[in-house]
Amino acid sequence: MADDHAYQALGAYGSRLIKTPNIDRIAKEGALMQSAYVTNSVCSPSRAVILTGKYSHLNGMKDNGTYFNGAQQTLPKIFKQYGYNTAIVGKWHLFSQPTGFDYWNILPDQGHYYSPHFFKNGKDTVYKGYVTDIITDMAINWIGEQKGKPFFLMLHHKAPHRNAMPPLKYLDKFSNVKFPLPYSFYDDYANKPALQRQSITMKNDLDIRYDTKIPCDTCPVTKINEWAPGEYEKELVGLNPTERKIWDAAYQKEYEKFKKLHTKDEITRFQYQRYLEDYLRCIMSLDDNVGRVLKYLDKTGLAQNTIVIYTSDQGFYLGEHGLYDKRFMYEESFRTPMMIRYPGTVKPGNKLNQFVLNLDLAPTMLDLAGIKPPDDMQGESMKPLLTKQPLVKKWRDEIYYHYYELSFNLTAHYGIRTRRYALMHFYNPLDAWELYDLQKDPYEMKNVYNDAQYQSTIVELKAHLKALQVKYKDEEESFLKKK
Repeated sequence: MADDHAYQALGAYGSRLIKTPNIDRIAKEGALMQSAYVTNSVCSPSRAVILTGKYSHLNGMKDNGTYFNGAQQTLPKIFKQYGYNTAIVGKWHLFSQPTGFDYWNILPDQGHYYSPHFFKNGKDTVYKGYVTDIITDMAINWIGEQKGKPFFLMLHHKAPHRNAMPPLKYLDKFSNVKFPLPYSFYDDYANKPALQRQSITMKNDLDIRYDTKIPCDTCPVTKINEWAPGEYEKELVGLNPTERKIWDAAYQKEYEKFKKLHTKDEITRFQYQRYLEDYLRCIMSLDDNVGRVLKYLDKTGLAQNTIVIYTSDQGFYLGEHGLYDKRFMYEESFRTPMMIRYPGTVKPGNKLNQFVLNLDLAPTMLDLAGIKPPDDMQGESMKPLLTKQPLVKKWRDEIYYHYYELSFNLTAHYGIRTRRYALMHFYNPLDAWELYDLQKDPYEMKNVYNDAQYQSTIVELKAHLKALQVKYKDEEESFLKKK
């Protein structure tokens, strides 16, 4: 699992930005989930959903910073009951000690990109090198120690999470590429009160030092946070003097470009380009390291009997609606990459259009391993979709979403997504509804909630929304009182 890897930055999803041949190999040799979504688009809650197979309100992890209750039933604990060795390496970000794992080697909080600290079964350890390479080394070494025993490994990368610090070998990649602006980049947020109050825009909220990596503490018409210089330096502590010179020289070149800019819009476009350059450089390293894992499985003869899943903790905005980050129910952060390879069981090149969720990953992994998923897991096993088995019941044709966190001036909201419509209720601290006709407006630019022609559709969608809240036991009075 990557952190904040947008499906727009994956070759298998038709990306115009980057080629990802190693990650794409999983889809080519298995199944590509073309309509995969998350239940709550933010890091920690998504991880808890995958561990438990339950929505945030039931697993207790509604937002970043909450302590995950490791005493509850989780996926690795179930695998252990059936004789599997279990491990997690890389990003944990659940603010409690991992449970259910025979081995864990995790980054503290977000961790760092260069020569990062890890907690190895609770012991503070520092590794030299680049974090994506280090996490992959840990994973391959642990798999090699299993000696034929069945294993369950969660290999969770930090990249390409903000502030996207690339490996030195890729600092020159994409420097001469001019990325096209997304169609919705200049969304004016008309009739979208939640977007009007947020603070995650590329125009106003990226930091010139921390995000754009420009060595300027007094640059005009740019955002300079008081914490940015210090956080920027913390990220670079892991570089030795020679490496730091390479880093500084690369970004001095960007500063020279920056000094030639004059208008606010020129700077906004520059920051968009700079953000994508470093973000995609980190993904190049991710792709390299996924390739290393797949090559190791081939070399050791494990590939034929190992299920490999690639996903992200959620999607990510790459300038759509003028945003970076995630959290909103709009398509780019709501939707997530997901692909599954299982030779001999999952047909190669299979492209599935059914609505699937990160909620489905836990029961799917158990089912593919021949273990009956617990009845209290709320997800559905994707095994029938992957293996073309007859469906026991009709597959879902609508999705329920609920986001809680209020940081970055954001607004808690829930909603329903069907093939044609996305209905959202922003309830804290606002009380506002949005409706998008995805057939006519796939980029979600026009809120048609108040249009007369959609009123009967809204009544129907709200009835379905209520039914989903009942189904998933999400009927807390504190957010429903404004409905």
